[in-house]
Amino acid sequence: MMNIFRAFALAGLFLVYPLQSQADKLVMPGDLIYKHAKLEEACEKCHTKFDKKAQSGLCALCHKEVGKDIAEKRGFHGRLEAGKECNDCHSDHKGRYALIVSLDKAKFDHAKTDYPLNDAHADPYVECEKCHKAGKKYSEAPSVCNECHKKSDKHKGMMGSDCERCHSEKTWKKLAFDHNNTAYKLLGRHNEVRCIKCHLDDKYRETPKQCNICHKKDDKHKGHLGTMCEDCHTERNWKEAQFDHDRKSTYSLLFKHRQVKCASCHLGERYKGTPLLCKSCHKKDDRHKGIFGTKCDDCHVEKDWKETQFNHDRNTAYPLLFRHQQVKCESCHKADWTRGKLKTTCISCHQKDDKHQNIFGPKCEICHAEKDWKEIVFDHDRQTRKPLLGKHKQVKCADCHKSGRLNDKLQANLCFDCHEKDDKHKTTFGPMCDTCHVEQNWKEILPYDHYEATDYRLIGKHIGPKCVDCHKRRIYEDEKFRADCDYCHAKDDVHKGKEGKQCETCHTAVGWKDIIGKKPK
Repeated sequence: MMNIFRAFALAGLFLVYPLQSQADKLVMPGDLIYKHAKLEEACEKCHTKFDKKAQSGLCALCHKEVGKDIAEKRGFHGRLEAGKECNDCHSDHKGRYALIVSLDKAKFDHAKTDYPLNDAHADPYVECEKCHKAGKKYSEAPSVCNECHKKSDKHKGMMGSDCERCHSEKTWKKLAFDHNNTAYKLLGRHNEVRCIKCHLDDKYRETPKQCNICHKKDDKHKGHLGTMCEDCHTERNWKEAQFDHDRKSTYSLLFKHRQVKCASCHLGERYKGTPLLCKSCHKKDDRHKGIFGTKCDDCHVEKDWKETQFNHDRNTAYPLLFRHQQVKCESCHKADWTRGKLKTTCISCHQKDDKHQNIFGPKCEICHAEKDWKEIVFDHDRQTRKPLLGKHKQVKCADCHKSGRLNDKLQANLCFDCHEKDDKHKTTFGPMCDTCHVEQNWKEILPYDHYEATDYRLIGKHIGPKCVDCHKRRIYEDEKFRADCDYCHAKDDVHKGKEGKQCETCHTAVGWKDIIGKKPK
């Protein structure tokens, strides 16, 4: 065989190519396609002797883009099943103009590419040539929306090339843009507004966010409140106000103030510089005619204008106790409320109630209590030198204090001052009635030691009789019966006076019939 090649060489038939290449060409099954024609003299570029599987690796050395897809497992070639060789689909040596790419468009699975066809893109009536232009590789088809839809872009490219941020493949007119992923979230009624209402001329970037740009015609405040409409209004309802007066202002709204309309205080829709003094709104309601000044909240509360909160106990030197707490302010504070200090004496208000006609002076509280006018609190035992005991506790003040004045200096401890008319002894015992009588009961007599206190000792039967049995006239000092038994026993004298008046000569006080010197039978 070598001799044949050598003979051809000597004949000058293979002057250009080496002998090995000439031999390979003789055994080639056919011509390569025109793009591979230059490789006909370099079979080793595509074939490795005795190793058919090495062919796919050699293909990848030339077709680097495909090789990269296979290595990175992306694109159509990167997603082919394992063991798939290049020549399974692409077979060469079929002539210069043979088509070695066999593609069945009807059966081609586009999901095996980097660009799956979804929704409208998967419509079988959409021709491949719409995206895959003639003369270009299939892998060079654009994957950016505006490369195919540039003519349909009403935004004139101002929104960029990533149309899928807003539009979906299902239908071009259906928007999938999530406005909440922007710096301006759509809330409430804003969700119902069409894009072009705010984005004029399809301009989306640098769209103003101030409410008054869109709602300037709706601004009834004529711009007096500035551009921050959201301070008061909500996106849920334009008429619904949400201004937090407590947190965003220096004047908290409490109770009845929460029910008042804004315009009642903010006249002319003006909010800044609104006066905070009560009289600014309630001047006509001021029944005090301004004599209390402007701080109405010292007394009145926002819960109810008629409810007062003035703490008379803490804020004045005159605490209100019991019945005084039920009295209306104007009962004590007449027309001239605060001009000068009010007198705190009881008589200032209760002169008409004074049944003592001022004879007890102005300090009614010495006897009367604020809990009840009829309740007497004067403690005679603690506040005077004369404790009231027994029946004295039931006696009315005026019975002792004749003049009606409590500070009269009565004769201390002298019963006679009050009981002179009751003295049946005709002053013979003097003014010290308490020597015998007690305060619990006038008729109750204290024990009298007749044995020690007088020179007439009571013994025997004399111990039993009552005082009045002997002291008939209750005049004790001038009684003349001290030594004369017949003064009491004249009726008992069986001797008719013949034995004299010295009865004790024979008789004893132990017993009348007990005769001195008489022998018992």
